[in-house]
Amino acid sequence: MSSSSLEEHYPTPCAFCKIAAAYPPEASSPVPTNPDPEKLDPQCFLLLSTPHILAFLDILPIAPGHILLATREHYEKLSDLHNHNTNNTHSPDENEEAQREAAQSTARALGEYLPPLSRALCKVTGIEDWNVVQNNGARAAQVVPHIHFHLIPRYQEGRRENAGKGRVEVGMLRSWRMFGRGAREDLDEEEAGEMAGELRRALRGELGGEGGRGRAKL
Repeated sequence: MSSSSLEEHYPTPCAFCKIAAAYPPEASSPVPTNPDPEKLDPQCFLLLSTPHILAFLDILPIAPGHILLATREHYEKLSDLHNHNTNNTHSPDENEEAQREAAQSTARALGEYLPPLSRALCKVTGIEDWNVVQNNGARAAQVVPHIHFHLIPRYQEGRRENAGKGRVEVGMLRSWRMFGRGAREDLDEEEAGEMAGELRRALRGELGGEGGRGRAKL
């Protein structure tokens, strides 16, 4: 699917900032209890919501279970997660210090949650292989200018051939498909709801029990 087609699903202002505003973090757990996907249009199938990151299903998945892990704050590229005082000789003011600490906390959270998200994805889908892809800038295929990682399941040949109720090209589920190759299909909302529920349950187990109150186990 072309970049222009993708952009139709992600109109400005920033779609991921809209998700962050619609789903604030819950005090009791990083895994939301029963998030309402209809808060937004198109629907959002939320998996994680912390003060620094969010995870949700891609609305144009390359394969069933395609997850996006995004920053809650708006940073366009990975290089924006930096010390805001790097090029200055003066002591940072309170605002600069707060920005620096927020960027550092966000960077740590991205690294902290990628492993448990990966384990939950493998557990729910039964895959053995997956991609973690992160694009920076339009020439690098970044469509939404907001930091996000793709976790893309790579199904063994002969598996999930009926995924998407026949709408998903079988070839795009095979392990030899490169990222971005082949058709991307609109997310099936009924299937997405079931998948999101299973992924949240698996994540609670990865993060320390049914309540999911523990920190990610690295």
